[in-house]
Amino acid sequence: MAKEATSAPKWEIKDRTYYLRGGKAPLTYTIKSKNIFYFDEASAEERELKYTINQKTPFVDEFKGAARLGHIVFTDGQLYVPKEKQTLQKLLSLYHPDRNKVYLEFDAVEDAEDDLDILELEIEALNIAASMDIDQAEAIMRTELGNKVSKMTSKEIKRDLLLFARNSPSLFLELANDENISIRNVGIRAVEAGLISLSEDQRTFKWASTGKKLITVPFEENPYSALAAFFKTDDGIDVYKSVEKKLK
Repeated sequence: MAKEATSAPKWEIKDRTYYLRGGKAPLTYTIKSKNIFYFDEASAEERELKYTINQKTPFVDEFKGAARLGHIVFTDGQLYVPKEKQTLQKLLSLYHPDRNKVYLEFDAVEDAEDDLDILELEIEALNIAASMDIDQAEAIMRTELGNKVSKMTSKEIKRDLLLFARNSPSLFLELANDENISIRNVGIRAVEAGLISLSEDQRTFKWASTGKKLITVPFEENPYSALAAFFKTDDGIDVYKSVEKKLK
């Protein structure tokens, strides 16, 4: 005896397109069309699914007569399913275990909302980058370009900052809100300017002029992160102020 059909969300009759996740686009890619199962909460049972070309349902327990197996093949990473193929659409959109894992259904509204979110994020990042002072801009770009920043002009730094904000807005905003970035940059500039020295094993910072030790870098910690943390301590704040004044 056939079971009651699984309860499903409101269904719209329309053409649908599916695409492989991660931008994958092999010439052909086949997903399982048999020996797959779906847990039906309405009946509290696991039900077998199969894609056929002559049945009106993907649920095996609702089949009538002999079933002719169909294949589910993505071409160049996509699979277009016209509205006439409702059985395949419902299998892919509602029940298939690979849904949202191996492939996604194209949703024009959802994609538009995602695009709008990205554009708004880019605008926010670009506005902040455009008004950012050169010292903070240098600090952020140093995380991307390293010591190369020291040889760049202010205009080059601002240009690359705006490009970085446009191309990686989330990362840019994260760095722009990280107070340690600017402090860390002061430490790097102090070493480059010869005010502070870093030992060859990168374990010890000293005053370059006197050789007096400032800190020992904790094991496996980035030396400049450790120096930035030191600058924020009671002992390190005076060192930071002195270095900052000499760098101006």
